Amino acid sequence: MLITEILARNARMYGSETALVEREPAKNRRKEITWKEFDDQANQVAQVLISRGITKGDRVVHLMTNCIQWLPVYFGILRTGAWAVPLNFRFVAKTIRRCAETAEAKAFIFGQEFIERINSIKQDLDRFVETYIFLGPEKLRPDYAESYENVLSDHSPIDPEVPIKITDEAALYFTSGTTGTPKATLLTHRNLEFSCFVENLHHRQTHRDNFLCIPPLYHTGAKMHWFGNFIVGARSVILKGIEPKWIMEAISEEQVTVVWLLVPWALDILFAIQSGEMNIKDYHLDQWRMMHIGAQPVPPSLIKEWKKVFPHHQYDTNYGLTECTGPGCVHLGMENMHKVGSIGVPGFDWEIKIVDNTLNSVVQGEPGELMVKGPGVMKEYYRNPEATREVLVDGWLLTGDVARQDPEGFIWLVDRKKDVIITGGENIYPVEIEDFLQAHPKIHDVAVIGLSSLRLGEIATAVIQTKPGQELTKEEIDDFCQALPRYKRPRRIIFGDVPRNPTGKIEKPKLRKQYAGVSESFKI
Repeated sequence: MLITEILARNARMYGSETALVEREPAKNRRKEITWKEFDDQANQVAQVLISRGITKGDRVVHLMTNCIQWLPVYFGILRTGAWAVPLNFRFVAKTIRRCAETAEAKAFIFGQEFIERINSIKQDLDRFVETYIFLGPEKLRPDYAESYENVLSDHSPIDPEVPIKITDEAALYFTSGTTGTPKATLLTHRNLEFSCFVENLHHRQTHRDNFLCIPPLYHTGAKMHWFGNFIVGARSVILKGIEPKWIMEAISEEQVTVVWLLVPWALDILFAIQSGEMNIKDYHLDQWRMMHIGAQPVPPSLIKEWKKVFPHHQYDTNYGLTECTGPGCVHLGMENMHKVGSIGVPGFDWEIKIVDNTLNSVVQGEPGELMVKGPGVMKEYYRNPEATREVLVDGWLLTGDVARQDPEGFIWLVDRKKDVIITGGENIYPVEIEDFLQAHPKIHDVAVIGLSSLRLGEIATAVIQTKPGQELTKEEIDDFCQALPRYKRPRRIIFGDVPRNPTGKIEKPKLRKQYAGVSESFKI
């Protein structure tokens, strides 16, 4: 079933029930829409686009921060048979232009936060973009763009009934770009439908569940986790803001049952509770049954501390990529708390292999590149056949991640293949050192990167962000790291912020560039 058909079914079955809630604590705002209003708005978006000449197979750029209109716009684009092209709201103007050019977009729907960026590249965009639709206050609307509210009011909330097959292309998702230029990942309607089943089977959402969505919806992680609620017509809350207090208030006041967090947010919540800044007794949390994390390696020490504070919580780790329609190709499983630290086992209807550089399976327990195969694997990198050939082999997707499998079949993520540090002929996997250092009581966040060294090729460097109010010295880190094998001990220590992108991944290229000339040594 197309996900647009699932939406129509929800409108028929649960029309008057709340589908989406938007909370914006900084402005003390709350909005909500029902399933019927959601479906009607999606139909109006589709009718507007069709009236502006959008047809099946065209591409429509979707550039908005999280809001209650985000999903109706996305579904409206899909109902035209066009491809939705959601873009990272942190992309700078030149990246937006490059993505739009790759997609050859005919229409652009954007929010007020992007006016300056669009203005600066509009002359280039005009070569292929024919329609601009602006979502925001009328007083800010650029002359070249139509008002979202006005054009919707002029169009019918009737499904245009464009014939779409489950195998048709549906969306272009651009990768996060943490390892280079974003690539356009082409997903089909079958990919999107499959991710609904994967999420729901893994986390067992029912119509009574309520999902809190905090990460950006342009990313496959946030939206595809929401799909687990969507497929059973359960409500969800879109929270604009990541302050621990705001998260806890939303969970308490909206009676949220399932929360997907990124590592930094979970760390912030724990610190706020442990420091006394926040008292969990002030919130109604009995209904909160599950917390799960994905998008980046999860330090086992974090989950250990979390279970001390929330002992009744179910927990899951989710692994995935944009190229496999988001999370779920591997997951820990709520029943496998004894394996925290592992990313888990193959997800529903997924297969895995761990291979060497010749794509032959490695001996069990040895590290190699993780490959996955299942109905969620992308169709291709759009307009990039060379990159497609590099990662798609007989239906298998090469993930670029180094992993190993233990005797019980659980997969342990070792590191990104591109992040491996080679020092003195030894392979060092940063995630192992990051997990170790994360257990230090004064460390809030940490990133391990390789910096050049004339003698050793690369030097393992730890960038450490201490907890607020804490002081930490290199000598303390030296003592703490004595438990590591000598070759794994960081040779340089830098105290500073650890930058992460909106999906929680450490921005290691930025750190490598920032600290390329640093020569401070770590005594070993």
